[in-house]
Amino acid sequence: MTLLGNRTSASRLCFQLFKLLLLSVFISTPTIAAPPSTVTVTKLQDGLDHPWSLAFLPDNGGILITERSGQLRLWQQGKPLSEPLKGVPTVYAKGQGGLLEVALSPKFAQDRRVYLSFSEEGKDGKAGTAVGYGRLNPQGSTIENFTIFFRQQPKLSTGNHFGGKLAFDEHDHIFITLGENNQSLTAQDLSLHQGKIVRLTLDGKVPKDNHFANQSPARPEIWSYGHRNPQGLALNPWSGVMWANEHGPKGGDEINIPIAGKNYGWPLATHGVNYSGLPIPEAKGTHVDGTEQPAYYWEKSPGISGMAFYNADRFPAWQHSLFIGALAQKELIRLQLDGDKVIAEERLLGDRSERIRDVRIGPDGYVYLLTDESDGKLLKVGLATNH
Repeated sequence: MTLLGNRTSASRLCFQLFKLLLLSVFISTPTIAAPPSTVTVTKLQDGLDHPWSLAFLPDNGGILITERSGQLRLWQQGKPLSEPLKGVPTVYAKGQGGLLEVALSPKFAQDRRVYLSFSEEGKDGKAGTAVGYGRLNPQGSTIENFTIFFRQQPKLSTGNHFGGKLAFDEHDHIFITLGENNQSLTAQDLSLHQGKIVRLTLDGKVPKDNHFANQSPARPEIWSYGHRNPQGLALNPWSGVMWANEHGPKGGDEINIPIAGKNYGWPLATHGVNYSGLPIPEAKGTHVDGTEQPAYYWEKSPGISGMAFYNADRFPAWQHSLFIGALAQKELIRLQLDGDKVIAEERLLGDRSERIRDVRIGPDGYVYLLTDESDGKLLKVGLATNH
């Protein structure tokens, strides 16, 4: 009986391991590569100081661009790059910190609001992510009456993992990604903002239907938790659901489809290891009960950054794609989607050897990029042939 019991237990263990292996293969990088694309690249602007984010003004009004060192600039076709806009908050420009995301209000035509995320220094010299908005004046030279409505608490960063991505859903909510400030276990502590995605109204109030709105000591702003350093955030135009991506440590960059109240694992569940090559001390494996698996992940980290869904008509071959920048591998990644599943991956622009920080789809159907360099560039990318 003992021998039979041991054999049965061993068989069950092997079966469970086989299921985990199948699941890992299913959600990790596919072996199928997307058909190669022949792309065109047009340099629109250079000389930017580590640009971080861009936003298109309506009616061909130009592009707002943040520089991490603290400047917000306006690029317009055929004109010199603007001087820094006035009214921008003072930023903590150290390490990965500085002026981060720029995003236009969903009601920009009425309120002319420009939202900015940035790293803000506290009294003890440590910093955290902050978000505010102000009104862009008609001349495009000043952000008026800038008001900070969200501050990451407590401030723990000495220059690492701020997150700072912004995106809006279809119900007048703003989502904000918050890194764990390189202090891993904070991502599991619901009394802290570190390692979280938060959801607020456009004025910075807590929606009554937030999952943790009435669950003190959890922070009521929290939408999801267990994130390391989310560097991409975008609303899926076909499902109306928010997607996010985040940096793993050494390995384990991942894409998530964050659901209210769910735990996305960091640092308990990860496909990565420390930069030294040693295991993450807090990690319990790649699959941990009570945590969600990523929708997609990379065993070798590209160093993923901004991302954008392609839902334009200009290049039909790129329809139903998700574009993501790569900082470490210095490429533009195109993921072909079938619903919520990644079915193919293509790498573009690897010959340029530039860190890609932000990715946006322009109103003209081209893909716009910012390169994170001291001589940063604004690039416009398209297909050589419309097929």
